[in-house]
Order: sequence, then structure tokens, then C-alpha cells
Amino acid sequence: MAKRNNEHISIFDALKEFVETNKLEKGLDKVNVADAWAKLMGNGVNNYTSSVNLERDTLYIQLNSSVLREELSYGKAKIITMLNEELGKEIIKKLVLR
Repeated sequence: MAKRNNEHISIFDALKEFVETNKLEKGLDKVNVADAWAKLMGNGVNNYTSSVNLERDTLYIQLNSSVLREELSYGKAKIITMLNEELGKEIIKKLVLR
């Protein structure tokens, strides 16, 4: 049974506690990474992105364009840095473009 707090807490703190006690961070990170990719890369890249998967600390991006894949491969370190900044924590350590 869940513990009951007699003090008033904010909804943010209550949700944060719920996520931590139920170990939901990894699932939320996967969703947040996909959203961050879509936000940072814009429509031009998103039109050629077929899947975004986070496994452990590696982000796998499936692209439909070999030219775009080659172009993005030159800036992998910058993309990783931008995504981690957008997420607010260092989740991604490696980027694999397929």
C-alpha cells in the first residue's frame, strides 16, 4: 500500500515521487528523446526519420536518406550534446545512424 503524506506537496513533486517509486524513468526517457529529436531536427530531417530508439545509452536513428545519414554523421558529437542539453541530463553517449 502506498504511503500517505499528511503534508501538502505540489503535483510536480507527487508525480516525480510516483515515477521514481515505480521505476518509470527509462520509459519516459525514451519518449522524451524521440520528442527532443523531432524538436531539434525540424521537419526537414523528421520527414526522412523512420524510427528513433534509445537502448541503454545509445540512440539509434533510422533514416530513409543515405545522403542525409552521411551529412548528419559529420556532426554526431554536436547532435549528442544538443539532445542531452534539451533533455536536461546526459542520457545519450553514442549515436548510431542507420
